[in-house]
Formats: sequence, C-alpha cells, structure tokens
Amino acid sequence: MTTDVFQQLQDLLSGHRADFTLLRHAAEGRSVEVAAIRGTQVSQGAKALVCRVKLSSTLRQHVLAVFPADGQADLDAIALAAGGKKASLASRDLARELTGCEIGAIPPFSFNPELKLIVDPSLAHRHEEIVFNAGRLDASILMRADDYFRIAQPQVAPLVRAADEAPAA
Repeated sequence: MTTDVFQQLQDLLSGHRADFTLLRHAAEGRSVEVAAIRGTQVSQGAKALVCRVKLSSTLRQHVLAVFPADGQADLDAIALAAGGKKASLASRDLARELTGCEIGAIPPFSFNPELKLIVDPSLAHRHEEIVFNAGRLDASILMRADDYFRIAQPQVAPLVRAADEAPAA
C-alpha cells in the first residue's frame, strides 16, 4: 500500500466531514482489553475479520466482515452474505496483504477493491457511537455509527452467531 492506513482513514473521514475522535492508547489487539483502555463498552467496538469465501471450486472472494466486538462471527452467515458456500479466516499474511494492517489493528473500512466490506446490521443501532482500530494497535477512532455507515457504504447482512447458538463443530 502506498499510503499508511492510519492516515488514509483520517483523510477519508475528514473528507466526508465526519465528526470523529482519535484516541491514542497503549497497543492492544484484544477487544475486551482495548475497550477498557479506551473507556468504551466492548459492544461499541467494530471488530473486523478478513475472511476467504469459497464461491465455487475455483473462485474465492475476500471479505472484510465487521460486527460488534462482543459478538462471535458466524462463518456460515459470512459465506451466505458473500454468495458463497464456505468461509474461513484468512491467514495472517493474507490479511496483512489485503488490509495493510496487522491482525488486531484492521479498521472496518476496505481500501482494497479485492476486499468486499460486509457489516452486521446491529452495529448501526446498538450504540450512537462506535469505536474501532485506526490501522494500528495504539490508536482507535470513535465516531457516530450513522456516519460510519454513510461513509463506508457497506453491504449489510447478519454476520454474528446468536448468543444461544453453539459454535459449529
């Protein structure tokens, strides 16, 4: 990537006149710990996972699945939302290649045309503000959920496992 994701993200938000707060903090990649450092609720966090979705025997789609950090990704739902048969987490190297970020620092925006952005609808209405990694482990962005959806323009589909559902074996 030619531009640093941290700067690219701030430029995007400023360019769309979003009101956001840049939070600097100790480097942390785990949702619960970073929420405590940020002083926000875990459920406000927008967690971003890079997934590979099998569309056919020869075709794969890369997806940036975004959902509340207190939820658990449902790989079957991610595959369905992307129009595929099966989803798996991307390798650390592939995630870095597609996002320009380390795992744990990936923001809920795709700056790569090969990475399709799909967001769980609950992120829009659980909290007025969401918070997410700003492309690095020691910085986060706090912004209005409606501004996020306006700027990101994601495909919206259910991506999290219901609280009472057991993980697929």
